[in-house]
Amino acid sequence: MRPFDQHGAFCASPGGSLPHLAVKGAGATVFSGGLVLGIQVIATVILARLLTPGDFGLITMITTFSLLLINFGLNGFTEAVLQRKEINHFLISNLFWINAGAGLLLTAGFAAAGSLLARFYHDARVTRVAVGMSATIFLTTLSVQHLALLKRAMRFTVVSGNDILARAVSVSVSIVLALTGAGYWALVGGAVAQALSLCIGAWLFCRWLPGFPRRVEGTASMVRFAMSAYGRFIVNYCTWNLDNILVGWRFGPLSLGFYKKAYDLFALSTTQLTAPLTSVAVSALSRLNADSIKYRQYLLNALGVTAFVGMGLGADLTLIGKDLIRVLLGPGWEETGRIFTFFGPGIGIMLLYYTHGWIHLSIGRADRWLRWGVVEFITTAMLFLLGLKWGSVGVAVAWTVSFWILTLPALWYAGRPIKLPLGSMINAVWKYPVASAMAGFAASVVVRNLPLLVTAPPPITAMAHIAVVSALFGTLYLGAVVALHGGYAPIYQLLGLLRNMIPWNRSAAAPTVVGSGMLIAASTETD
Repeated sequence: MRPFDQHGAFCASPGGSLPHLAVKGAGATVFSGGLVLGIQVIATVILARLLTPGDFGLITMITTFSLLLINFGLNGFTEAVLQRKEINHFLISNLFWINAGAGLLLTAGFAAAGSLLARFYHDARVTRVAVGMSATIFLTTLSVQHLALLKRAMRFTVVSGNDILARAVSVSVSIVLALTGAGYWALVGGAVAQALSLCIGAWLFCRWLPGFPRRVEGTASMVRFAMSAYGRFIVNYCTWNLDNILVGWRFGPLSLGFYKKAYDLFALSTTQLTAPLTSVAVSALSRLNADSIKYRQYLLNALGVTAFVGMGLGADLTLIGKDLIRVLLGPGWEETGRIFTFFGPGIGIMLLYYTHGWIHLSIGRADRWLRWGVVEFITTAMLFLLGLKWGSVGVAVAWTVSFWILTLPALWYAGRPIKLPLGSMINAVWKYPVASAMAGFAASVVVRNLPLLVTAPPPITAMAHIAVVSALFGTLYLGAVVALHGGYAPIYQLLGLLRNMIPWNRSAAAPTVVGSGMLIAASTETD
C-alpha cells in the first residue's frame, strides 16, 4: 500500500460501505487472532516441557516493565492517526521521528536500569535479561506509523497477516533456542525476533518513507491526543501488571511462574478479541460521530455481540480450566489450574468492560479515558492488596471482582458526553450473563459424577471432561439465550455476522443494523 499521493494527501481509503469494511476487518482480526492463539498454544505445550516455571517467572519480571515502554506510540499515536479527520505525509513524518527518537531514549534507559531491577527482585540474572529485552523497545517504535496507516486504510487483513507471521517467527526461534539448552534466553530471543519481524513486515506492506521533520499544523494537537491515550495506557498497564510485581516480590519467581500462566489464559481473551478489535471499532465509530443514531446502534450491536460471545466463553473456561491447563502444560502445573478457576468468572465481564475505551477514543475524549483509568487503578490496586493475604488465588479473585464492580460505571461515564443512556447498554447485554450462569450451574451438576470422567486414565480424563462439559454447556447456554430472548433471533443474527466476517467471502452482503441490537446480513445496504 502507498498511503499518500504525490501531493502528500492520504489516498489509501478503500471503496465499499463502512459497515461492510468494519465487519470484514473484524473478521480478519478475529480469524488471525484464532491462528495466533493456535500458534501460542503449540508454543506453550512445547516450551512448558522444555523450560521451567522459574524461567517464565524470570522473564515476566523484566517484561512487566519493558512492555510499558514497548507500547509507547503503539498505544497513543496509533489512535491519533485513526481518529483524526485528515492526515498527510508531512504530519505523519513528524510523528514518526518523534516516536523513533523517544523509542531510542527509552531503549537506552531501560538497558541501563537493569541493575536497579536486579536489586529490586534480588536476582542478578535480571540485569543481563533487561539488556537483551531492551532491543524490542526500539524495534517496535519503528513500525508504529506504518501499522497505523494500514489500519486507517482498513487493511486489517494485511495487518493481521503480519501479526501471524511475526508470532510464528517468534515461536520458532524460542523453540529452537530452548532445544539447544538456552533456558530463559529462548524467551528473550523469541521476543526480539517477533519485534524485528513485525517491523520488517510493516515497512514491506506499507510502502512509505518518512520525510524530514518540518513545522506542520496539527502536529501538536496529535501529540497531545497521543499522550493522553498513552497516559491512559500507562495507568491501565500499571493496573494490569501490579499483580505480577506483588506476586513476584512477595512469593518469588516460582509462584509468579504458576500465576503468570493462569493469568495469560485469563488475559488471552482480551489480547485475541477485544484489543485487536479496538482498531476496527475506533476506525468505524469515529466516522459516525456526526450521526448519533447510527453511532448508538453500532455501539449497542458491538456490546451485544461481545456479551454473547464473552459470557459463554468465560463460563465454559471456568468449568474446564483445570483440565485445559493439565492438557496444555502437562504435569507439575496443577497450581496454575487451581488459580485459573478463580480467574474464569471474570473473562466475560472483562471483555465487556474494555469496550468503554471504544467510546472515549471514537469521540476524541482520550482525556476522559485517562481520568477513568485512575479510578480503575485505585480500585483494582486496593483489591490486590486485600487479596494478597490469600496468595496468588486472592489476587486472581481480586481481578474478577474488580471487573464486576467497574463495568457499569465505566460504560456510564464513557457515554455521558454523547448522552448515551446506561439503560440501553444494560438492555443490550443483561440476558447473556444470566444465561451463562444458568447453563454453567446446570452443566456442573450434570457432569459431576459421569463414569467416563471418573474411570478413564488421567490424560484421557482431562480431554473427555473438556469435550463433554463444553458440548453440554454450549447446548444449555444457547438454550438459555433462546429462552430469555423468546426466539432464535440472536443465534441467527450472530451466524449471519460470522458469515460476513469471513475474510475470503467476497459474496457476503454488507451488514446493516436491526432493532434487536445485532448485526445481520442485508442486501439493501448501500451506504
